[in-house]
Order: sequence, then structure tokens, then C-alpha cells
Amino acid sequence: MKLSVVIPVYNEKATIHTIIERVKAAPFEKELVIVDDGSTDGTREYLSSLQDPEIRLILHPANRGKGAAVRTGIDASTGGMLVIQDADLEYSPDDYPALLAPIVSGNADVVYGSRFLGVHRVFMFWHYTANRTLTFITNVLYNTMLTDMETCYKAFRGDVIRALPLRSDGFDIEPEITAKVFKRSLRVYEIPITYHGRGYDEGKKITWRDAIWALVALVRFRFTD
Repeated sequence: MKLSVVIPVYNEKATIHTIIERVKAAPFEKELVIVDDGSTDGTREYLSSLQDPEIRLILHPANRGKGAAVRTGIDASTGGMLVIQDADLEYSPDDYPALLAPIVSGNADVVYGSRFLGVHRVFMFWHYTANRTLTFITNVLYNTMLTDMETCYKAFRGDVIRALPLRSDGFDIEPEITAKVFKRSLRVYEIPITYHGRGYDEGKKITWRDAIWALVALVRFRFTD
């Protein structure tokens, strides 16, 4: 079963070469759907110079947000399985076999990679607190038992993720996906992953404002779509 790896990219010149090489090393037939979301640091020029049959490159003419880039990548994907891969090296493609195993075996439609069940960098208390709070609210609203709602490592059956009517342009794409997955009673598994979190001095982009939008999205999508 072919794997589509959707990689939303915005100003990741320092890491994009490494993440591409690590994704390509994963032991699956695959396509890399890379969506450059209006980078201005030379990332898109580097990507445009690549000649690789496994890579499908899509260039947004202007920055529209992570959610918009993810949605573009999903729409362009063709694989029977799909993983969303950030370009910043926080998440390791070495986890693909474990992340995809419940889908390959036919037991799951969606798999969440939990940063709190596996090896992770220990820092940024307020990010941890916000995430745990949002995860608790998710579990209450959707009657589930996730440990890490905001994880960026989610794997899907390709037909399942392409059927979701996603609308978010920003970081609220994560709670929107979660809301729509659980409202459709899909089979969801959760597995531990490694996580190498980075700080703002290392290029981290998400802020406390995104936590507020995530909360709004969790509530809004509980009662719409």
C-alpha cells in the first residue's frame, strides 16, 4: 500500500534537506507531497531545484497558513495511507512503521502518535499545560481517551482523510481533524512516538494564541460539520 507523506513547509531552509532524506529512507513505497506555503528564506528555491520522482511539489503563491498547506497536500495525495509530516525535525520518520502498523493490519482508520507516551524532550511547561488542557476538553466533548490531541503526527487511511471536509487555514487544523474523526466514529488508535521539541529560538512558530483558536475549533466543530 503506497504511503503519501504530506509535508507543509514555511521557512524551513535549515531542516528541509534533512527531513526529506529521512522521509525517503522510510521502508514504504511512497510519495512526498511537499507544499511550500510562501516561504521567503530560500526554502522554495531549494525545493524547486530538486529533481526527484518521489516528490510532488506544490507552491502556494503567498503564505496562507499551515492548515491551508495541509489541505492542499491532502487533496493532491494518492496513497492508500497518509501521514502529515512537519519539516522541522521535531517528529521522527523512524516512527512510521509503528505509526502505520494498526492501519496496515486493518485494525485502524486513524492513528495518533502521542508525545506523552514516548521519549520526549522535557521543557516548555506552559505548552505542556495548554496541550493537556485541550486534550482533556477533547475527551469530554467527544467521549474519548486521547493523551495528545495536538500531536502533529497523525496517520490515516487515504480514503478516510480525503473524505473529511476540512476548512481550517491555521494551526486549528489539528483540532478540526480530531473533531471530525471522532464525530464519524472512526477506529482510532494511539501509539507512543519520540519527540524532539524545539524552542522559539530554534524556529518554533505556534503560540498561546493558537491554543485559544484550538479551543474555539473544538467547541465549534462539535456542533457543526
